Amino acid sequence: MKIASIFFGFILLLTSCEDVVEIDTPSEPPRLSIDALMRITDTTASSQTLRVNATLTSSFFGEVVPATLESISIANLDYVPSGPLDSGIVQLQEVAPGIYEGSKVTRFFTEGEVSLSITHEGQRYLATTAFASASPIDEISQGDGNLFGDDETEIIISFTDNPDRDNFYLFDFDFNEYLVTEDEFYQGQSFEFSYFYDDGVEPGMEIEVEILGVDASFYNYMDQVIVQADGGAQGPFQTPSATVRGNIINVTNIDNIDTADNVEDANNFALGYFAISQSFSQSLTVE
Repeated sequence: MKIASIFFGFILLLTSCEDVVEIDTPSEPPRLSIDALMRITDTTASSQTLRVNATLTSSFFGEVVPATLESISIANLDYVPSGPLDSGIVQLQEVAPGIYEGSKVTRFFTEGEVSLSITHEGQRYLATTAFASASPIDEISQGDGNLFGDDETEIIISFTDNPDRDNFYLFDFDFNEYLVTEDEFYQGQSFEFSYFYDDGVEPGMEIEVEILGVDASFYNYMDQVIVQADGGAQGPFQTPSATVRGNIINVTNIDNIDTADNVEDANNFALGYFAISQSFSQSLTVE
């Protein structure tokens, strides 16, 4: 009992000596964040729907909440209307808090330059993009190799690059894991590579691997986001530890919309990206 009393008193002494340490974390005013990646899986479909997820983020550990937009629309100035009731502008409607949708014929999204226009709290934002095609996945299989340890799961992906253009690709490996690649060293060839899951993948689980076509700007953006998110753990449209700038700029005070670079207010922009990507996918059941 005496030994126990001495031990208990020693624990109290250690506990009483603890200090509360406050750590300063990065913070900034609330910023609009837009997830506007459109994946087109069937270019022969009669119509497509663009879904935009709008949120507000305030700090590194701050709460992410849905954003209420005053207006949001998509426009294609190259689009040729099919009749008097058709037009090159579509207003998106809120279908759930912070989620907006708008539908149009497929060629509206796949031909010409498409613009996303947003008004939030009196500020106007603009992003422009064009459809980026992809190549189908030829084969996906499970391997038995490992990179750093025995707990990893290897999958092997192969696809054939289109030789007629310079291509950039984004791979979505499920579980918010992503990879970007360009065809500089395999243009027009069949390309095979391995990807390793280090945890969370068990036998019997189904994995869906998706390849998306992207342009050079979106490729560079995702490359930065993947690094900041430590392998994609946060997902491509969450706030990383360092702000990564996308293509959604604030055009409120810009006079010449044709050169909307916002050089006078370069830090006033929304997080996220607007892109339209062709998408192919295949699934694999882990053994």
